[in-house]
Parts: sequence; structure tokens; C-alpha cells
Amino acid sequence: MKILISDDESTSRMVLEATLHKLGYEVVVTESGGQAWEAYQQEYFPILISDWLMPHVDGLMLCRMIREKMQSNYTYIILLTVLEGKANYLEAMEAGADDFITKPFDEEELAARLQVAERILGLRRHVRQLEGILSICAYCKRIHEQGAWYQLEDYISRHSEAKFSHTYCPDCYDKFIKPEMEQLSGK
Repeated sequence: MKILISDDESTSRMVLEATLHKLGYEVVVTESGGQAWEAYQQEYFPILISDWLMPHVDGLMLCRMIREKMQSNYTYIILLTVLEGKANYLEAMEAGADDFITKPFDEEELAARLQVAERILGLRRHVRQLEGILSICAYCKRIHEQGAWYQLEDYISRHSEAKFSHTYCPDCYDKFIKPEMEQLSGK
């Protein structure tokens, strides 16, 4: 997975980059919020780790710019900062950050938070897939997926935890079931 990092402090940036490489991530490094914004506009990054305190475009402004862009793929944003406390945490969340880690960061804590980021991104992808447009037969209501046709119930069961119980809606009852029952009873 590709991570965009933005930190104006060279030592902090190099430590973060080395840690992310060690954890198996592909990393794109920027030295300012402005550079990060330029990189972000050029390609999609699932995760952004940004320093909060940077000149010109700081981490909060970068968060706001990314959230305002409203692209279809979500970027999980982690702010890395020397600032601590509830007020700063809340300000970061209000700006659009998903997580907040104080410097100097702990490698194991960062790894755990990145696992959470990947889990959330995976869930978002799954939801988008389920919300996607499906080809459905207008007559039999089977769904087309990867060259095959599936019963609606089978498709939904394979893609979710939904369970089905069958019944009749009032219209179908009146139109189909009631006449059949009346015919069988001789009315």
C-alpha cells in the first residue's frame, strides 16, 4: 500500500520513511503541505501521514483541502505532531483527520494504527462494491456477476451477512396467492 508522508523536519521525515519501509509500505515523501497537496492531486494515496506544524500549508489545512476535494476513493489521514491534549485532538478530528499520533512516535503504535487504517479502507471498499450498480434481469431478477447469473438471495448472501425469510407482499398475495387459494377451495 502506498503512503504519502509530509513533514518539514528532515530527521523526523527520514525516521518515518524508514519505519514505513520496514513495515512494508511504499512511501512517497514530501517536505511540505504544499508538496503533499500537489502529489495528492496527481495520484491517489490510501493513507496520508502529515506533520501538523508546517509553514504555509500545515497539516490541518492539508486535511481540510483533501476532505473538500471529495474524491471517490477515501484517504485515511493521520496527523503526527508534538501537540498533545484533548483540544488539539478534537481540532484535528474536526479538520478531517482520522487519527492523531504524538511525536516522537512509537513504531509498534504506528504499525497498529496503520493496521486499523487498512481495515477501515478495506471496509469502505467493500461498502462501495455493495453500493455499486448491478446488472439484474428485469424478468427473473437474477444478478449478473463475472459472467454468471445468480439468484438475488444467493448473491446478497455471498456478499453480506443478510439472511432471508420468504413471504408475500400484500399486492402479490391479492394478485396471485388469493386467487389460487380460492380456485383450490372451489370458490
